[in-house]
Amino acid sequence: MKCPFCGFAQDRVVDSRESKEADSIRRRRECEQCERRFTTYERIDEIPYMVVKKDGRREKFDRHKVLNGLLRACEKRPVSSVQLESIVDATESYLMDAPERERTTREIGERIMDQLRLLDTVAYIRFASVYRDFKDVREFKEELEQLLHSRDRPDKG
Repeated sequence: MKCPFCGFAQDRVVDSRESKEADSIRRRRECEQCERRFTTYERIDEIPYMVVKKDGRREKFDRHKVLNGLLRACEKRPVSSVQLESIVDATESYLMDAPERERTTREIGERIMDQLRLLDTVAYIRFASVYRDFKDVREFKEELEQLLHSRDRPDKG
């Protein structure tokens, strides 16, 4: 923290207190060069992580919405809640890593489907059918054929 008086970059914290509203921390600091005191406030970064929808709209990322979609896709499937929570955590981390604090639904959906494909192919197809909004049986069949084709190919390595 730069001293507002002399611009020196080294200080020490003399006193810390939580605000009455508990939404910030007030710190009294003392410059190590000019020894003058000044106050700083720390607040939680409240800029939300955003999801850019297919039509260009932006909305706040909602981990419960992602988890609910996964729960529907995995209904009556051998996928544990811990595995689903792990997918949601990874998705949220991916969003947090974006420098502009936003990702497209396409990016997010593809990552979720990649993880689901490894866990349970039926859950993957269920999720993909909603996410990709299959219009008819042909699209559904094409997705199944791609899945079967990728499973039949031996891994190179």
